[in-house]
Order: sequence, then C-alpha cells, then structure tokens
Amino acid sequence: MGFMFIRICVINVFVVCNLKHNKERNRVKRVQVTFTEKQWSLIERFRGIMGNEDAEIVRNIVLAWLAEKSIIIKYVKEGIKC
Repeated sequence: MGFMFIRICVINVFVVCNLKHNKERNRVKRVQVTFTEKQWSLIERFRGIMGNEDAEIVRNIVLAWLAEKSIIIKYVKEGIKC
C-alpha cells in the first residue's frame, strides 16, 4: 500500500511538471548517466510500472525518491516552480 501511495503522489506531481515541461520545451535539461549492469538490472524491473522508455523510468524513479524524502512537497508548499 505504501508503494501505491508513493506512486500515485509521483504521478500527480509528474503530471503537473509534465504540463510545464510541454509549455517550456526549450528549458529541458538532458543528463547522461551511467549505471553498472547490476544497477540497470534493478532499474529494468520497473519497466511497465514506472514507465516504458529508459529515460521515463529513470526520471520517475528520481521523482519517487524526491517525493519519498518530502523534497517536492517542501518546494510546492513554498511556492517554488517545478
């Protein structure tokens, strides 16, 4: 149940940020990251759950971690933009 709650929160935050993302496409930040085979194997387990594309899965994992640490909520409460 805890994972489901976090996932729903992340989806809600992602939708808000995604809407802004579509409006401000020229302000997109692309980042290249490297994972070990073991790390990627773990990330691959979330395919179809947290997204279908590699970038989408990694982005949603990061957003879930930020939500879990209450970092996103802190900034939303302070009125800082996504």
